[in-house]
Amino acid sequence: TVERLGTGFRWAEGPVWFGDTRMLLWSDIPNNRMMRWDEETGAISVFRAPADYANGNTRDRQGRLITCEHGTRRVTRTEYDGSITVLADRIDGKRLNSPNDVVVKSDGSIWFTDPPYGIIGYYEGAIAKQETASNNVYRVDCQTGAVTIMIDSMDRPNGIAFSPDESLLYVVESGKSPRSIMAFDVVDGGKRVANGRKLIDAGPGTPDGFRCDIDGNLWCGWGMGADELDGVMIFTPTGKLIGR
Repeated sequence: TVERLGTGFRWAEGPVWFGDTRMLLWSDIPNNRMMRWDEETGAISVFRAPADYANGNTRDRQGRLITCEHGTRRVTRTEYDGSITVLADRIDGKRLNSPNDVVVKSDGSIWFTDPPYGIIGYYEGAIAKQETASNNVYRVDCQTGAVTIMIDSMDRPNGIAFSPDESLLYVVESGKSPRSIMAFDVVDGGKRVANGRKLIDAGPGTPDGFRCDIDGNLWCGWGMGADELDGVMIFTPTGKLIGR
């Protein structure tokens, strides 16, 4: 069954669950805030405002919040004391576009997508110049802090997730019509991807963020279209639709 936890947000994005504190955090992008839902009380409150037009969120292997920010064009980590550490905001001296979605691998590396959605208008950020030549998928080394381009061949990469065994990286290509979910083999000890191929053709649908369950099925947010296309689509690891 589907239970509505709250309503009244302009654009709810980037949900991340904190089981240890029994709370859900998410971004309300145009309202420039992050929200919090408490499981014990059901109360909804503002977690952070302003939030630099935060979009995607996840947790690292130490349980800290990792956030993609459109307004500052960076990826940050919220420390245990609430302070903010910048993990990535430039590549080769050039500013990132507007980091969109993020996932953390078991080796602690942080992988994120960087389409220009936050710099092409004022609804989810502010108009600004794109400084990089392409829309890339990046990896941040947790030991050195080095930022590396992992994929530079996609048109507006968006949602991103690993398979349970981390042998595959899935990325939504949102700049093409129809949208698609691409699969890449993770090779060289998790420091490179290869053999990119289309796993799911979205047709008239609009996949955005997603995650895999423990069986490797993809649970995909699917919206911005007609009612019959909106919802959560579930696909097998081979790309077969098995639920909505």
